Amino acid sequence: MYFPRRNPIRLLLALCPAFLISAAAPAQQPAPAQAATAPGAAPQFDVAAIHLHESQPHEHNSIWSSPFDGHFKAENMSVVMLIQWAYEMPDTRILDVPGWARSTYFSIDAKADPAVDQQLRKMSSDAGRKVKEQMLQALLANRFKLATHTETREMPIYALVIAKGGAKLGDINDGGTVVNSWRDHLEVQGSNSLALLAEVLADELGRPVLDRTGIAGRYHLTLKWTPDDAASAATSNSSAPPSIFTALEEQLGLKLVPQKGPVQVLVVDHVEMPSAN
Repeated sequence: MYFPRRNPIRLLLALCPAFLISAAAPAQQPAPAQAATAPGAAPQFDVAAIHLHESQPHEHNSIWSSPFDGHFKAENMSVVMLIQWAYEMPDTRILDVPGWARSTYFSIDAKADPAVDQQLRKMSSDAGRKVKEQMLQALLANRFKLATHTETREMPIYALVIAKGGAKLGDINDGGTVVNSWRDHLEVQGSNSLALLAEVLADELGRPVLDRTGIAGRYHLTLKWTPDDAASAATSNSSAPPSIFTALEEQLGLKLVPQKGPVQVLVVDHVEMPSAN
């Protein structure tokens, strides 16, 4: 998940065994995070410490979360970034967000009852990830008073398609799920790598990107380009990478086609600064 940003972002979305290890947990005693879980409902965090984070230049935005335990940590994350993770929704499809929810950063350390650890250890990685997403959704609703709904809207999009000459994806890769994004290059690997790539490109380009390649599977994809604001300086350097559109076609055999189409979006109805610990 990636977003127009003032600092380089490296947000690792791998679930096995964990995401990106963040800094040490806040020292303050966590406060109760959720009410008791109703029978049959998804588990919730028992305690969660949430603190404002003073973002530093070039600091990573980091999440640590294993699908096999009830511990969740985040460092230097905005509310929009947390919504992206909790709802698997790219930034370009999260609408009606107040400015502070993009510009204010938080650190979170949330833990569930040990019984949740036992429950998650019996699940697959994908199932555990879904449960952790639901747990973060509940935390956002409880502490940030987040309320949302989904809609389908007609929007300008890019369709990710196979370029003339065919895709250049390499062999199917059996590794974990990884997403790394920097200002001028990215690395993607996941159970549906092309759909994951489309999400990363959407946040890089500021417009929804829909995967219409018809290619499923787990690939290890890398892409390197010259950002628009550096393109003029790179023209005299024959070894500089091309634009992101050209790089996508040359390096991966894929193409972005501008279109309009129906896009599912997540509309934020209400959100507040978090309640005190």
